[in-house]
Amino acid sequence: MRVITWNVNSIKVRQERLAGVLERHEPDVVCLQELKAPELPGPVADDLERLGYHAAVYGQKTYNGVAILSRAEPTDVVQGFEGDGGEIDSHARLISAMVGGVRVYSAYFPNGGEVGSDKFVYKLAWMKRLRALLDARHESSEPIILAGDMNVAPYDSDVAKLEKWADTTHCVPEAREGLKHVEEFGLVDTHHDKHPEGGVYSWWDYRQLAFPKGDGLRIDIIYATTELARTCTDARIDRDERKGKQPSDHAPVIADFGFPA
Repeated sequence: MRVITWNVNSIKVRQERLAGVLERHEPDVVCLQELKAPELPGPVADDLERLGYHAAVYGQKTYNGVAILSRAEPTDVVQGFEGDGGEIDSHARLISAMVGGVRVYSAYFPNGGEVGSDKFVYKLAWMKRLRALLDARHESSEPIILAGDMNVAPYDSDVAKLEKWADTTHCVPEAREGLKHVEEFGLVDTHHDKHPEGGVYSWWDYRQLAFPKGDGLRIDIIYATTELARTCTDARIDRDERKGKQPSDHAPVIADFGFPA
């Protein structure tokens, strides 16, 4: 089973690039973030039908929006924190579905704005709520994938220019501790597991020539529960997708599992 997570930063703008990624990598499951649309545009839906993919979508106009694309039709789709008893979150940041015997989550963690701001408080609370949801709904022995833009670089080695980013909401200890708390549910960071040395990034700011200057962060992650992670044969980042005309600021992250799709 091949899984991709990718923050497309506007599904409308990235239509052709998405089709290219699907054709080139032939994934079984794709987790998308930042659709910036209430639903998949018609041309994107047409591409998915042509290429043999189903879609579960939790969209939002202009902002946020997440989706799960899969060759097997997704079932038992849950949008956001539906059913957890908490306040309704107006941000479309989380969707899950059963795909081929695996519970798949596509997540777009809050950025957090500035450290100490209301947005940062929301970010920390959102991560805490996600962990509580996992605890309430699942056992760590289940085959679960949590993939997405976590907006946190877990390790110093995931940051090309640490002196620049150390005090931001991507890297401060509170953010890393929040992500670690989610991970401690029983999840394995598949890329870090395969490449613990780090130095490979998934996001480069559009500004200040960050990509050609190598100013990247690894903030896009495919987590898997322990037993499922043991079947992971490869994990990589398609850095080339960040090149060329109208790229997303994120590159697709890929993981291959020896689990039937």
